Amino acid sequence: MILIIEFRKIDLQPLRELFLSERQRTFAEQDTSEFKLEDFDKQTQGEYILTAFLDDVPVGFISIWMPNSFIHHLYVAAPFQGKNIGTELVKAAVKKTKFPITLKCLETNTKAIEFYIKKGFTEKSRGYSGSGTYILFELMKEIV
Repeated sequence: MILIIEFRKIDLQPLRELFLSERQRTFAEQDTSEFKLEDFDKQTQGEYILTAFLDDVPVGFISIWMPNSFIHHLYVAAPFQGKNIGTELVKAAVKKTKFPITLKCLETNTKAIEFYIKKGFTEKSRGYSGSGTYILFELMKEIV
């Protein structure tokens, strides 16, 4: 059973490791040598974080910039993908924030794009970042 709770300091190290390994795997086309464990701390500073657990092991997280209802990060460890954990994290985030909820996803991250569209996110625009072209997605209702 998936348990989703608010971030606890005792989960910092496992979440750092999950964030680093999944970013390296997801963005293998980029120069990942610059990715560090401490990036988790920097990139989620001031954000609301929910952590997903299976058998007391952190297997995913979502971080939200609450003032704009913006999902900044959503990561699930590779061995646990496809097990509804990402869906449950988004559902939990929806309960904590307000619509519209937005996020950006690199267009090269086709697996994530497919997930967001399946969950009811719609494309609002496209833009460019140092990492490549991204899609700005918006969610206006509860997800399925």
